This record gives sequence, structure tokens and C-alpha cells, in this order.
Amino acid sequence: MSIDFLVDVFTENPGAEAVVWQGRVYSYRWLLNRLAHWRAELAQQCIAPGSVVALEADFSPNAIALLLALIERNCIVVPLTPSVEAKKPEFLEIAQAETVITLDEADHAAVRRFSDAAQHSLYHQLRRLNHAGLVLFSSGSTGKSKGIVHDFTRLLQKYRTRRHNLRTLTFLLFDHIGGVDTLFYSLSNGSCIVTVADRSPDAVCAAVEAHRVEVLPVSPTFLNLLILSEAYTRHNLSSLKYITYGAEVMPQAVLDRCVELFPGVTVLQKYGTTEVGTLRSKSERSNSLWVKMGGDGFDIRVVDGMLQIKAQSAMLGYLNAPNPFTEDGWFITGDEVQVKGEYLKILGRASEIINVGGEKVYPAEVENVIQQMDNVADATVFGRPSPITGSMVCANVRLLQPEEPKAFRRRLKVFCSERLQSYKVPVKVKIVRDDQHSSRFKKMRLNTV
Repeated sequence: MSIDFLVDVFTENPGAEAVVWQGRVYSYRWLLNRLAHWRAELAQQCIAPGSVVALEADFSPNAIALLLALIERNCIVVPLTPSVEAKKPEFLEIAQAETVITLDEADHAAVRRFSDAAQHSLYHQLRRLNHAGLVLFSSGSTGKSKGIVHDFTRLLQKYRTRRHNLRTLTFLLFDHIGGVDTLFYSLSNGSCIVTVADRSPDAVCAAVEAHRVEVLPVSPTFLNLLILSEAYTRHNLSSLKYITYGAEVMPQAVLDRCVELFPGVTVLQKYGTTEVGTLRSKSERSNSLWVKMGGDGFDIRVVDGMLQIKAQSAMLGYLNAPNPFTEDGWFITGDEVQVKGEYLKILGRASEIINVGGEKVYPAEVENVIQQMDNVADATVFGRPSPITGSMVCANVRLLQPEEPKAFRRRLKVFCSERLQSYKVPVKVKIVRDDQHSSRFKKMRLNTV
């Protein structure tokens, strides 16, 4: 059975805390009992092995138990959270969902079915192996979202090795590869996951304080919001041992401030993609953007400055896009990197690089400089066509306090000119009021003007 090792952990730790949800604690004994309930319910509902089941939920005790029961039954699971509400019809169509199980805010389930059978070749592959499947969707920031199919049975293999028992907050979402990693790492070590319905800085800090959270996995964008909000001053965060970050490039200025504010906490960069899963990683230092990554089941190489990964846990393929792997099985991540011995430094997505007269401009580098300025809350840098240089550097900037726009633009250009080469200095600068991140707390660079 693909989850037998998890059942062993639950059985060994029946009284241990497994999930904190809406302030209530659920034990591993409760999770075992609920897993038995969902085994019977899936059989009663005639949900057959190999069925494509969309699970509309966030981290909740019932969602976790149901997810485990679906894996055990070798179903193909499509988790969908409220963050993708507008895209759910599109995702259900791409995934060819046959059944949808929705868990409401009270954790009650409703089941509905579709008449069409899922016939994608990748699903046939899973059914022949009698393996569970997992379908996740890319963010779609560079176009239409891609449906990514994993062999769930194979994906779970790396969690069979027991590691550290740490209380972890589920900041990354239920339908995100980082959220999946958080969940199964915690369950496989008999740890407690602390869930939050509200991912604002104050709500997250309140949960850390109330439930003695030890690991806080977040995005750089959220860390910047946390720092600006000063929520850390209103709550006791002394239980924290690790802050992990990933999903986008971390500005050095934000990292430095984070390390300064949390001197007793190890700040660790994580790396993964929806297509290959999450790699084990080790930052050179808490305040360093250089990271060593890999681990069992993962190999990495850099070709023409681009990171490539070969993984045992790599996806089977896309539901609605061509095979992205090289002929020898490597996944081209799209991330440009620098190499220093065993360590890598992520520079940014190749698709986001701004080409100014043949010179490369990495948005994260310019954003890092702008965010060092007084009165700047956040900055988003992107390219726009230019008849002279091909592209020009543009920036949307959110301020902490109102400032006369012309004076601020002059100040920004002087500040950047003293720290960046001339072609990297933003040509157009717009002051904005709205947040510049998605519901996943990841910076959005396209269609920002």
C-alpha cells in the first residue's frame, strides 16, 4: 500500500497532535478513525480505483483523511483550493474530473459527479500500474495554466525516510507542490501541522504564538509583508526554529532584514517546481542566497546558465502541453543560475529577463535595490517594448506614505543610478496602491501596467 508507512506512524503515535484546525486539536488516533470512515464512504459511493476525483478543500482534518483514503484507493486526485475559485471550471475540464468532493467551512462533504469518463493517456498509465495520481496546476503567470500529472505513489517514496518532528504551519496551499510537501513531511514524522484560514501577517503570527509553531514555510513576498506590518512585534514568536522560503527570488534586502529580526531562527531557502517536486536544500548561511540542493532521487546540472533537474519524483507529463523533458530525461526549469562550487544562486526566470540592447536585466536585482529605499513598501520590475533598445525597464512601486510622484521618480532614478548599471535603471516608474502579489503570495510581473 502506498500509505502503509504513514499508517504505521499514526499507529505508533495515536495520542500525538496531528492537526490544529480552527483552534481545535485533532490527534493521530482521530485521523486513523477518519481514514477508516472515508475508506467505507468511498466504497459506498462507488468511487472506483483510477477515478479522477477533484477535492475542493483546504487543509482541514477531513480533507487530509479523505486525501489519504483516495491515495490508498489508487484514485487520481485533483486538489483545488478557494484561491483558484475563478479557474475551477477550467481546471475541472482540463483534468477531466469524474467526481467532485467539496468540503465546506464546517468540514462537511458534498459529492457530485460528471457523466464523461477521463480517458487521458497519462491516466491510463497510472491505472495500468495501479498507482494513485496527483494533478496540480501551474500558476499560469506566463499563459494558460498547465495540468501536471504526478504518480502519487512514486511521489510519496521520499517520505518513507523519517526525519525531524517539528510543528509546522501550512502557509503554502493544499493545491501547491510546497503545500503537499509540507503535509507529507509532517505526517511521515508524526508532527503537528497548524492550519490557518487567514494568511495575513497578524493571523499567521497569532497562530505561531498560540500553537508554538517551529517551522514557518513562506514566500519572500510574504516575508516582506510581515516585516512591513511589524506583526512580529505584537506576538511571541520565540518558538520558531526555521523560516523557509521559496517559489520566487528572494531580495537580499528582505533576507538581511529577516535575519536581523529573527537572530535565533535558521532561515533556509527551499527549491522545487510543480513538475519535479521539492528538493532537499541547505543555504550557505541564513543571510546567503547561495543554496546547495539535491538529495536522494534528485540530480541537478546547469546547461548554458539554466538549471536542469532529473528526479525520480518527476511528473509523468502535462495534460494539455507537450513533454518538456530533454531526450535524456532532464527537466529544464527555466531558472537562470550562477554556480559557486556546490552552491547555486537563483537569478530569476528566463521568461522574465528584460533584454535592454542585448544586455540582460534580472527584475529581482532591480527590485532588491528599490526596496532598500526609504518609504518603499514593495516594488515590481518588468519589461516593456522599446523602439530603441528592444525593451525598457519599468517599475511599479507601492509606498509606505504618500509622496509627490515626480519627486519620488527622480529620487528613485538617482538611488538606482548610484547602485546599478545605467541600462538597469527603470525608465518608467508608476506609483501603485494595490498589492502586487497573487493569492499564493507570489509576485505578479505580467500585465502590471
